[in-house]
Amino acid sequence: MTATATTVLTARALLLDMDGTLVNSDAAVERVWRRWADRHGLDGDEVMKVVHGRQGYASMALLLPDRPMEQNHADNARMLAEETADTEGVVAIPGAPEFLASLRGLPHALVTSADVPLSTARMAAAGLAQPDVRVTAESVGASKPDPEGFLKGAAELGVDPADCIAFEDSGAGIAAARAAGMRVVGVGPRAGVHAPDVVVEDLTRVRVEAGGDGTVRLHIG
Repeated sequence: MTATATTVLTARALLLDMDGTLVNSDAAVERVWRRWADRHGLDGDEVMKVVHGRQGYASMALLLPDRPMEQNHADNARMLAEETADTEGVVAIPGAPEFLASLRGLPHALVTSADVPLSTARMAAAGLAQPDVRVTAESVGASKPDPEGFLKGAAELGVDPADCIAFEDSGAGIAAARAAGMRVVGVGPRAGVHAPDVVVEDLTRVRVEAGGDGTVRLHIG
């Protein structure tokens, strides 16, 4: 559902995707992946339908199913370096600085398909502080939509997955959070078609309140 009237959700921890959720990196993602599509004779529009939320090698495996996985991993390493170097137009999602500031002292983690260099570069380009707990590509053996990243984030925070709320923008990310047993706040235009619990256009629509019993209350709408 789209948040029109205010919705209140209560959790013990929040798990935050980066691209499309905290950081608008769409311009950089489009540039890098459309170049890749051209190199491989693929339709750029079709490629863009697949790549959001996943690690690059996982997207490549879907787009080039006959290619050996070791080639996807090697290609992905080059793509990550390209993406890390290209931060032009990377900005914060509206409301993200204030949202992250309101989470200081509350249990939360970044759960991103980016690796450490890319997530560091994009958060810095957007002027956003990194959460203390971060689950990046290096931390997991399986990409979203596998739930591993979200489950690791919950475990690092010491919170049951059912007591976590994930913030996500992509189909792969929302599926991963759902598979982890979490409720999902969908952020931005991509999220709505993947049936999160609630959808907001950006993070200006989310207010965080610390509960006296160690909970986090989200006022959405």
